[in-house]
Amino acid sequence: MEDEGDQEFTSEQVNDVVKNAITKNLGTNPYNKDRVSHWSAAIIDETLKELAKMNKPFKYVVTCIIMQKSGAPMHTGIALHWDTKTDGMCSVQVGMDTMDCITTVYACMI
Repeated sequence: MEDEGDQEFTSEQVNDVVKNAITKNLGTNPYNKDRVSHWSAAIIDETLKELAKMNKPFKYVVTCIIMQKSGAPMHTGIALHWDTKTDGMCSVQVGMDTMDCITTVYACMI
């Protein structure tokens, strides 16, 4: 019989996947407005591919925001209406010298 824990949303695992995708795609690059679309798409694709490898019964939605550091604050918010026993979310913020990246993963059990 399959272990119940193998089918749960584990934010620590997802957090690691997202951090790795951000690090792999942004590295130590300085902010470049012409590369932001490419970087955010690559982070989302990498995250989804790694999540799929986990073979867990979830549908995933991934968002990625990359903003140049300019001294202006960035505020985000979410409201969710779902089953807190089966569904989950994880938001990862990585700050670099010239930009901030916030990537959020939403997971809904199927």
